Amino acid sequence: QVQLVESGGGLVQPGGSLRLSCAASGMVFTIYTARWYRQSPGKQRELVAAMARSGSTNYADSVKARFTISRDMGKKVVYLQMDNLKPEDTAVYSCNVAGADYNGAAYDSWGQGTQVTVSS
Repeated sequence: QVQLVESGGGLVQPGGSLRLSCAASGMVFTIYTARWYRQSPGKQRELVAAMARSGSTNYADSVKARFTISRDMGKKVVYLQMDNLKPEDTAVYSCNVAGADYNGAAYDSWGQGTQVTVSS
């Protein structure tokens, strides 16, 4: 099985930056797709950023030009660089990664989430 662990969240002032990491462990062999979601209390989960197998990326309009999704295929880590953070970015951020394990089986795993709070 493949497990994902997010890290890098915390408290930051408006205009600040954070880099979230999503580390995959276990039987992971390769990553096909990666996504970052966020959710605030009382709100629906929102897809923030996505990366396809090819490396092509897509972002929610609310974070375009501010967030960047990337990956390190060797380390099996997916990142979300968050710049010029705004209070409305406050949420629990979770990663979702799909790929293949060493047995050739597909996996689709979620992390537990990391809290990002943007406040003065």
